[in-house]
Formats: sequence, structure tokens, C-alpha cells
Amino acid sequence: MDEIRATPFLAGLRRLLAETLQDGERVVWQGQPDGVARMIMWRCLWWIGVPWLLLTAVAVRNDWIDQAAQPLMMLGVAMAAAPLVMLLHDLQTLYVITDRRALILRTAWGRRTVSQTPFRAMDTAFEILDIGGGTGHLNFASGRSTRSPDTDYTGRYGFRCVRNAPRVRDILEGARAGKVRRSPAQ
Repeated sequence: MDEIRATPFLAGLRRLLAETLQDGERVVWQGQPDGVARMIMWRCLWWIGVPWLLLTAVAVRNDWIDQAAQPLMMLGVAMAAAPLVMLLHDLQTLYVITDRRALILRTAWGRRTVSQTPFRAMDTAFEILDIGGGTGHLNFASGRSTRSPDTDYTGRYGFRCVRNAPRVRDILEGARAGKVRRSPAQ
């Protein structure tokens, strides 16, 4: 997986990070979401999408459906391709903890976005939702718009599918408390 992460996406993310950092701001930790864990989380789409495509192909071949074939095929392709699209999205995402704030940087689909959460805007206690395999969601802010890809359905916001979430939580708590020390890049 490390070979995949060493893609052209990382260079763009590093440029965006350099442009985003304020004068004197130090990076304490940085890492990317675990795209494979997210794909595994959504594997049910493969279980539905692939049989859907096969059944649609059989129906078209036997002339059971005519005009509905194209939308049904497109729906099956979308379900089967969604986990791979999520992986590409994760490869274009960088999570950063600085000595002042938490950042989520994206260069996905040619759109450069920066989402920042200063320490004073974070919840008192951070929440970790374990998704298995040493990966979890680290929520550090509440009351956010659910339209963000980094917010769950209740408005809890944070790093999604981050490896070793308890360690990252400890780093974020230390940075917020002013006990920062530079950590090697993930």
C-alpha cells in the first residue's frame, strides 16, 4: 500500500500543505486515510453490484428487458466501482496536526480544499470509533454540516479511516495541550 501512496497525488498534497501553513506553524503529525480499510467497509457494494451486473447481463441476453437495460447496467457499474472511487479519494487526502490546528487537505478530482479546525473549536473529549484492523474514525468536533465527507450523519467531524486512531488522538491531545514535539511523517 505504501507504493500506491507514493503517487503523484502526494506531491500536490505537500504543495497544498506548504501553502496552507501559517508563519511559524509546525507540523506535529501527518498521515493519510486507510483507503483499503474504507474499501473493505463498503465491500457490500461489491456483493450487491457484481450480481446485479450479472443478472442484468443475463436479462439483456435473454431479451427480458429492453429499454431499462442501460439504467440498470449503470446502477450496477456504479455500485461495483464505488469502493475504488473511495480509494482514489483517500489517496488524494492528507490529515495534518499542527501546533495550532487540525487540517484536512484534499486535491481530489482537481479541486484543492482545506478544512481546518483550530484547537479552541474542538470538543473537550475526542471520540474514536473503531472500524477494525487497527483503523478508526477520530472525531474531534461536533455540530458540523453532514455534507462534508469528514462528518458522520450526526455532525461529528474528524479524521476518517485513520490508522492507529488512539495514537493519533494522543498526538492531537498533546498538541492541543501545548506539549508538541515533531513526529515523523506517517
